[in-house]
Amino acid sequence: MLLVALVACVAAIVPGPRWPRIWLACMVVGTGSILAAAVAVFAGAPDWEWWSAVRVGGERLHLRLDGLSAWFMALLGLVGGLGAIYARGYWPDDAHADSAARGRLWWGVMILSMGFVLLSSNGLHFLIAWELFALSGFFLITLDRQRREIRAAGWLYLAASHAGTLCLFAFFAALAGRTGSWELGPMRAHPELGPLFWLAFAGFAVKAGLFPLHIWLPSAHANAPSHVSALMSGVAIKMGVYGLIRFSGWLPTPAAVGWTITGIGAATALLGIALALAQNDLKRLLAYCSVENVGIIAVGLGGGLLGAADGDAGWGRLLLAGALLHVWNHGLFKALLFFAAGSVLHATGTREMSRLGGLWRSMPWTAVLFTIGAMAVSGLPPLNGFVSEWMIYLGLFDVVAGRSPAAWAAMPAVLMLALAGALALAAFVKAGAVVFLGAPRTRVAAEAHECGGSMRGAMVVLAAGCLAIGLAPAVFWPAAGRAVAAWNPPWAAGAPPAPLPTLGLANAVLVTLALAAGAGLWASARARGLRRSLTWDCGYASPAARMQYTGGAMAAIAVGWFGWIFGAERRQRRPRGPFPAGAHRIERMPEAVLERLIGPVAGAVMQVAGAARQLQHGRLQYYLVYLAGGLTALGTLVLVGEMK
Repeated sequence: MLLVALVACVAAIVPGPRWPRIWLACMVVGTGSILAAAVAVFAGAPDWEWWSAVRVGGERLHLRLDGLSAWFMALLGLVGGLGAIYARGYWPDDAHADSAARGRLWWGVMILSMGFVLLSSNGLHFLIAWELFALSGFFLITLDRQRREIRAAGWLYLAASHAGTLCLFAFFAALAGRTGSWELGPMRAHPELGPLFWLAFAGFAVKAGLFPLHIWLPSAHANAPSHVSALMSGVAIKMGVYGLIRFSGWLPTPAAVGWTITGIGAATALLGIALALAQNDLKRLLAYCSVENVGIIAVGLGGGLLGAADGDAGWGRLLLAGALLHVWNHGLFKALLFFAAGSVLHATGTREMSRLGGLWRSMPWTAVLFTIGAMAVSGLPPLNGFVSEWMIYLGLFDVVAGRSPAAWAAMPAVLMLALAGALALAAFVKAGAVVFLGAPRTRVAAEAHECGGSMRGAMVVLAAGCLAIGLAPAVFWPAAGRAVAAWNPPWAAGAPPAPLPTLGLANAVLVTLALAAGAGLWASARARGLRRSLTWDCGYASPAARMQYTGGAMAAIAVGWFGWIFGAERRQRRPRGPFPAGAHRIERMPEAVLERLIGPVAGAVMQVAGAARQLQHGRLQYYLVYLAGGLTALGTLVLVGEMK
C-alpha cells in the first residue's frame, strides 16, 4: 500500500501543473493508499520496516510504520485526499490561472514530505523531509502572492519554521554525535541522552504552535487558501505534535518535561481561545482555535509522561489516548470548519464577520456543516470533540483522586481547560450567529450562493467522521491502544475504559431523541400551518441590519477579562453636538508576543546590523586599519592573560 501511495503521489506531482484531472485521480489514489496502509496496521498487521539499498546523503533510507506513525498517517491520508477534492471546486484554473497549477504541484510535495516525516527512522532523512515540508508550506501559503499581507505571512512562517529546524538540526546532530549513528529508535536505556530532548521540544513546539511559539500560525492559516489552511491546521501542525510524542517515547526524558508540557499546554489552550474570541476575521478565529486545541493535546501528552514516570499509572494511558484521539478529532472538525469558512469566502469574497450575516438562507449546507464543526470544537455531545476532551478530563480527575504528586499539575490544568471550553463555546456562538444568523449586513452577504458539489462533498465526509467517533468511540479504541503501545509498550492495548461504550450509547440516544423531537416539531408546525413574521423589534417600526449585535459586542465582556494580557488597541471618535456628523470605534487585539517582544528585538538587531554594514564600504586602507586594530586588541588580551 505504501508503495502504491508513493508512486501515486509522485505521479501527481509530475502532471499536476498541466492536467488537473489526472492530478486529482493520482492524489485520491495516493492518499487513499496511505489511509489503507494505516488501517491495515490498526487491523493487526505487523509493523512495517524497510531499508533501501541506495544511500541518500551517505545513509541508507530507513522507513518504519508502527501504531504511532500509522495514527498520523491515517489523518494525512483522509484530510489530504479530501483537501484535493475540495480544491477542485475552490481554487479552479479558470479563476486562478496563475496559481492553481503551482498549488497542485506543492500540494503533492507537501503530502509526500509529511509522509516521509512520519516514516523516517534516520535523523538525516527526517531533517530533509522536514525541510521539504516547510518549503512546500511556504509556497502553498503564498499562492496568491500579489497581496502584501500574504507575502508577509509566508515569510513569517518560513522564518519560524527555520528557527525550529535549527533546533532540530542541533538535536539530531548531537544525538548522532553521542550515539555514533543517525539511526533512530528506542533509546530509553541511555539516560545521558535525556537533556537533548529540550532541543527537540523547542523545534517541534514551533511547528505545533504552542504558546508563545505560535506567532506564525494565525497569519499563515488566515491568509492561505482555505484548503491549504485546512491541511495546515488539520495535519501540518500535528507533525510537531508527532515529533513531541515520538521522541518523548524513544528518548529518556528529564523529570521536568511532563510538568512543563502540561503547564504550557494548559496556558496555550486558555490564551489561544481567548485570542480567538476577540477576532473579527473568521479564518483568524479558527487559527487561534487551533492554538487552543494543540494546548489540549499537550495537556494529555504531559499527563502521559507524568503517568509513565509514576510507575506506568493507568491514568497516564488514558490521558495519552485522549490526546491521540484529539489529534484525529481536531484534524476532522478543524478541516471541516476551514472548508466551511472557505465556502463563505468563495461566496462573498470576505472573511470579515462584521460584513456577513443571514447566510443560512442562501447557504444552508454550509451553515449546517459549520454548526456541526462548531459543536465538535466546543466539546459538545454527541460529537467527537466531546469524547476526547472527556477522556482527558477523566484522566485528570483520576490523577487528583489518586493524590499523586502529579495532582499539583492536574488541578490547575482542569480549571484552565474548563475555562477554555467555556470560551470556545462563546467564540463559536459568536461566529455562527454573526455569520449565518440575522440579516445580511452588506450586499455581498445578501448575494451569497451555496458552494459546489466537490466542496460540499468533502465537508459532508468530515462531518460524518465527527459524528462517527462521537457515536462509536469504542470502535476506535483498538487503534488508539496500538498507538499508545507504540509509545510505551507496557501500556499495550486492552479493553476500552468502561465508560467509553456507555458514552457512545448515550450519544446515540441523544441523537435519536433530538431527531425525534425535531421531526415532531416539524410535523406539528406543518399541521398547524407555517407563518412568517418579524421577531420582537424593541419598539422600532423598521428594523434594519445595523441594529444587530456585532461580534465585538458579543465578545466584549469575556475579552475584557484578558485585556491586561493582550493590551487591546482602541481608536474611537465620539459623537459631538446635537447633530453629530459621525462616530466610530475600532478595536484591535494585537499579537502581543510578535509585536511587543520579538518585533522590537528584531528591530534592534537590524539597527545594529545596519550600523555594522557601514563598515563594509570597499576601501582597502580602512580594512587594513580594522585588521591592525583587531590584531592589537588580540595581542593585548594575550599579554594580559600571561601577566596574570
